[in-house]
Amino acid sequence: MSSASEPMSAAIGVLGGTFDPVHYGHLRAAVEVREQLGLSGVKMVPSAQPPHRQAPWASAEHRMAMLRRAISCQDFLAADDCEMRRQGPSYMVDTLSDIRRGIGDAPLVLIIGQDAANGLDRWHEWRELFELAHVAVMRRPDAESDYRDELAQCMARRMVTAPGALHAAPAGLVIDVAITQLDISSTAIRALIAAGQSAHYLTPPPVIEYIRQHGLYSGPVSA
Repeated sequence: MSSASEPMSAAIGVLGGTFDPVHYGHLRAAVEVREQLGLSGVKMVPSAQPPHRQAPWASAEHRMAMLRRAISCQDFLAADDCEMRRQGPSYMVDTLSDIRRGIGDAPLVLIIGQDAANGLDRWHEWRELFELAHVAVMRRPDAESDYRDELAQCMARRMVTAPGALHAAPAGLVIDVAITQLDISSTAIRALIAAGQSAHYLTPPPVIEYIRQHGLYSGPVSA
């Protein structure tokens, strides 16, 4: 680890999700969190085998391809395939461990929504997340925190309000980040496409073109 006299490296964000498909809500959130926290960049990580929800409709390879097209013009956003390269369920603790090995003691920030944060104590080896990264909780206008028991105590004692605090340590802090509410969901996009309707202005044009070329979401789709 760095000594007290050595400055930490620039902080890096990690935003996971199924991205089935990726849309402007995901992208806008990544941009806003990066700017508010002064992150050098954000790694967007498609979940290969989500452990807490049903399997994505599109394959991991298709979802990665759409993500890469969506962010191709933004050099501060990167598509990371580390979960696709692992076997078994895509646990975030394993993803952060993989990224941590690659960046040394640079500050790492796990970016999650308020709903996910409320259930963080149900994640696999959730306590280890704080040993690997800071946690940035995205707060939309209608979101409310609802932490239970040990998680509530853990979040409270780690909470900071100054983004600069995240840059002074590699991991272990929590910060709330207010972001814009964009009423867009992957579920709605899949339903539109299945119904033969347009998804323009909900997801970037290269994503729409990829979906068209590969015939994704054209049949009955699940929620």
